[in-house]
Amino acid sequence: MTAPATVDPAPAEAPAPGPEGPSPLRRKLLVLLVAVLLLAGVGIGAVRYAADRADRRDQEQAGGPPVHAGTLSLDAAGGRRLLVRNLAWGPHRDEIAAVPADAPDGPRTASGVKCLRFHAAAGTGICLQAEHGALDDTYHASVLDASLHEVRRFPAPGIPTRARVSPSGHLVGWTVFVSGDSYAGTNFSTRTAIVDTRNWQFYDNLENFHLVEDGHPVQAADVNVWGVTFADDNAFYATVATGGRTHLVRGDLAARTLTTLHQNVECPSLSPDGTRVAYKKRVDGADPAAPWRLYVLDLATMTETATAEQRNIDDQALWADDRTLLYSMPGDYGSDLWTVPADGTGTPAVLTRSAVAPAYLG
Repeated sequence: MTAPATVDPAPAEAPAPGPEGPSPLRRKLLVLLVAVLLLAGVGIGAVRYAADRADRRDQEQAGGPPVHAGTLSLDAAGGRRLLVRNLAWGPHRDEIAAVPADAPDGPRTASGVKCLRFHAAAGTGICLQAEHGALDDTYHASVLDASLHEVRRFPAPGIPTRARVSPSGHLVGWTVFVSGDSYAGTNFSTRTAIVDTRNWQFYDNLENFHLVEDGHPVQAADVNVWGVTFADDNAFYATVATGGRTHLVRGDLAARTLTTLHQNVECPSLSPDGTRVAYKKRVDGADPAAPWRLYVLDLATMTETATAEQRNIDDQALWADDRTLLYSMPGDYGSDLWTVPADGTGTPAVLTRSAVAPAYLG
């Protein structure tokens, strides 16, 4: 008798998806995949944008000042000139460039020398520069001769922020951030140095000078010094911060002293006639991230005058002459230079675009 044939059972059907759609695990995987794709797209876009912007930095911007290579000198011959760190996009960006003082928006002559901070007087220049390493940048201060050739180099232990040369050209000074990169808060440390170009004596840290307030020596561990401005080949002014306050101090190189004169003064700039100091002052009620307004102090009477510039000023102003202040403000390509009368009258006005770190010669 023949055995009955066996019949394989029908394969089980996969359960139909429920009304809620894909399983929770599948939904999580889909969300993760979409997130990865979005992040990849954003990353590619950011890289392309940065590459495009970097490429455009090497091209002259439409409407920007014309800049061409040429020969510059820091001597007084050749008429009055304005030297700046050129920020106009193109092949000469960050180079020190010159224009006639009476035609600040005219064609710029670029030197080929790049500086982060710069100042010059009487045939001497100070150029703070970066050296880009594989992991970190390092910085140094180069003293330049009248032909903008380096004659001596000094280490700078942080990010450059201020630079000045004395009227005679014999002294140069600079400030760097050792920690932090802004004066707005309190979490920063500066280092300020001065060099005498006649004998190359190097005062590497003005915090080592003796601080005197109201005739009494001050001993404090939190002293910061920044923003030197020179009166002559021995005397200078600067800012000292200690105990949560800032002071205008008068410095004496020979005596190695810093004597306080007035409170709430930062980044002083001495007038050509030596009678007034322009500075940024913290004002009550201002945004803590943008607290400064531009003031002028009469050194004989200690009377303060607010300038007509009511915006935040984070710069060491320069005296264009005994009546006019020059300072930088944020601009489309980094910074623009503005002017305002020193006596509190008038209104701020743009002097030239795409420039910072000015110095007048001649």
